[in-house]
Amino acid sequence: MKRLEDKVILIAGGGGIGNEMARRYASEGASVVIGDIDAAIATTAARDISEAGGSAIGLELDGSEEDSIAEAVKLTCSRFGGLDGININFTQPNEGDTLDVLGIPMADWDEVTRVNQRGYVLCTRHALPPMIERGGGSIVYTISDAAYLGMSERVGYSMSKAATTALMRHVARRFGRDGIRANAIAPGLIVHEKVEEMMPADFLESSKASTLTGNLGRPSDIAAVAALLMSEDGCHVTGQIINVNGGSLMRP
Repeated sequence: MKRLEDKVILIAGGGGIGNEMARRYASEGASVVIGDIDAAIATTAARDISEAGGSAIGLELDGSEEDSIAEAVKLTCSRFGGLDGININFTQPNEGDTLDVLGIPMADWDEVTRVNQRGYVLCTRHALPPMIERGGGSIVYTISDAAYLGMSERVGYSMSKAATTALMRHVARRFGRDGIRANAIAPGLIVHEKVEEMMPADFLESSKASTLTGNLGRPSDIAAVAALLMSEDGCHVTGQIINVNGGSLMRP
């Protein structure tokens, strides 16, 4: 029996790493619902999984809109009979958030916060009841090592990722006895094979040199850890930040 057999998992943010997570979950037996603000990304990923013999559907999910999140959870439960896990990956890329605290326009900061913090709270609020009703489940938040690096820019993004760790620990403590586990994955630099060839060679070499493994991080590296956290193999892991960065940053 595959370790995610009979599990139903919603991926909120289905591009990039989320796409690889969906494929990994499906390969281990889960039924997956892939939600992304770009419905084409979600439906294409679901089609590829289905054609490979997996169970998947894709839909539009706007992490900034509560109705969209609620509908995604509702559809997941109606289609597959419940919800065992949610993977929250979406993020708000904002050009104004390349600045420091003195320079960032507050409208840009508000937008990053609205999506990256409020959106994660809304996903959590809507996913928890059906998961508890089913006897428990796993929530995996994708954050970033920006949450604690102390960056000189991207203050909104960094703050939102740090805030997600507080949300994760709140959920782990408050709902642990309801069978809920909550963890966060903090990727370092992750390079998809399809975009590697477009990156400057010196950047790739310096990125490899910054790791203890001498390798670039791949979406599959994140998906492997996420699958563990979604499965019974991760049953005693909750309230934790799992760093997946090749040793470029070491934290307890």
